[in-house]
Amino acid sequence: MNNILKQWMIFILTAFSMSVFTAQEMPQFASLNEARLEPYKMEVTYNKTTHLIFPSPIRYVDLGSENLIANKAEDVGNVLRIKAGIRDFEEETNFSVITQDGKFYNFDVFYSSYPDTLNYDLLKLQRQHEKEYSTEVLLEDLKGESASLTELLMKTLHENPKGSIKHVGSKSFRIHFLLNSLYIHEGKFYFVLKLRNKSNLPYDIDFVSFKIIDKKNFKRTVVQDKVLTPIRQYLVTKTINHQSDEKVVYLLDQFTLLEDQILEIEVYEREGGRHQKVRVKNKDLISAKLINEIHLKIK
Repeated sequence: MNNILKQWMIFILTAFSMSVFTAQEMPQFASLNEARLEPYKMEVTYNKTTHLIFPSPIRYVDLGSENLIANKAEDVGNVLRIKAGIRDFEEETNFSVITQDGKFYNFDVFYSSYPDTLNYDLLKLQRQHEKEYSTEVLLEDLKGESASLTELLMKTLHENPKGSIKHVGSKSFRIHFLLNSLYIHEGKFYFVLKLRNKSNLPYDIDFVSFKIIDKKNFKRTVVQDKVLTPIRQYLVTKTINHQSDEKVVYLLDQFTLLEDQILEIEVYEREGGRHQKVRVKNKDLISAKLINEIHLKIK
């Protein structure tokens, strides 16, 4: 009897020791609750459209289910239209949005026949609740650079009234087109372009092109041009009203020109022929100002 009791005691002590050893050896994992991003709560309905105004243009939208229908508003990059795709759906659903400034937003959505609010301005909420309800993601085209910092730099340059370049410009059809300033930061060029409309007709920008061309051969073919694709653009409006001016900021990867090359920047008028063109030399590129020479407007 004593031998049996001793064997049971040895077994219990061994099992206890093994459990303590195993618990000590098991890795400790942090709870994902510490990384939780609180969603916005909102209601949608079937017969009416809800609009969300984001602080920056929308890059990506993912809908949680077919209960939702969403798309960007035409010609407006920062407004999302969303409504119920199925009447009276019962289950909660969600959707997520990534904006050009690198912010990630997520929303929990409920159906309501009579939603309290149909229009949301997220810029109003951003300053108070941004850390809790949104986070920043890294976008591939910026190669690891903070998208929110890039957006802030472009906004600050757009609002900066001073121009550092006076000799690069053109004038025709009572439209003045200028390279207002040029900055460099973390391997990126910030081109600040200015359009001044001295005519009595509004000027609508269709698009702006950046091309490296051979300055000895202006009668070139399209194949000979090297087209540069901007990474980002920042502008308030594409319409320059009569007797007014507007600026637009373009972000491009850093580059230089060969001795026989120049950079040609051309702005095209939408449904018109008042196209404008300026040519930038290599000495202008290598004279770009450092971005730390301006003061950021952090609000």
